[in-house]
Amino acid sequence: MRPARWLLLVLVAVLAVSCAGPVGRPSLVIGATADPQSMLLANIYAAGLRYYGTDARVENSDDPLAALDAGTVRVATGFTGELLQRFDPGSAARSAEQVYRSMIGALPEGIAAGDYATAAEDKPALAVTETTATAWGSRDLAALVRNCARVSVGAPTGSSSPDTVGDCTLAPAREFGTAAMLFDALRAGSVTAVWTTTAATGLPDGVVVLVDRKPALIPAQNVVALYRRNELDQMQLRAINEIAGVLDTAALVQMLTEVGNGADPEAVAQQWLADNPLGR
Repeated sequence: MRPARWLLLVLVAVLAVSCAGPVGRPSLVIGATADPQSMLLANIYAAGLRYYGTDARVENSDDPLAALDAGTVRVATGFTGELLQRFDPGSAARSAEQVYRSMIGALPEGIAAGDYATAAEDKPALAVTETTATAWGSRDLAALVRNCARVSVGAPTGSSSPDTVGDCTLAPAREFGTAAMLFDALRAGSVTAVWTTTAATGLPDGVVVLVDRKPALIPAQNVVALYRRNELDQMQLRAINEIAGVLDTAALVQMLTEVGNGADPEAVAQQWLADNPLGR
């Protein structure tokens, strides 16, 4: 074969490979349960990863953390307090920073955490009527602790709620089958307070969520992403950490409302990212 012809064939082959791109490169899989909130969070992080050029997709898993540990997914999202309780059930950490640091220290070998979203949380919260808050002279959670002896609490059936708030040990919560029944009992005075969360949607009029100020009385539950150590590149880590820096509770509530009304979690997450671009 003539040298010129051989060189031409080599150039054609090189161009073909370069134009084809990274053939067969697998997607980065983010694990999520079927729960709408889990699906939404996973899609938010997937959108952030795609923003910086990674082909990312969400995959349903009964236990994303187990899938992460097994290596079948490379990222899983969650909340700092829940993760801490899974890996260190006896931890007494409460503040956002304490919970995050304790969570990192309790993670299994080979699993790491991105930055936590300091402004995005969904932790247990207690709600009372406007009338009760006025009578207590405060909308702070500390007011409930001061009135601990006179407080009765309601909760959704099957929910897992704290049995203590600071130094206040609560009586066992009365359970109600629906949110409507729960808040009807609150407004009727059958219970003094009801358990909800800081990112709950659809709170009725005349109901206020008590604010847990510093020092925290209920352990933090901030959004965070876990990933397999040494398997993400710098741009992928940047995407995860920038999502944590942009997401806030108000946006989370809005997106959960949209998903609850039937919107596709992926489309909702993508629109949020379009309205809140990374890299600013």
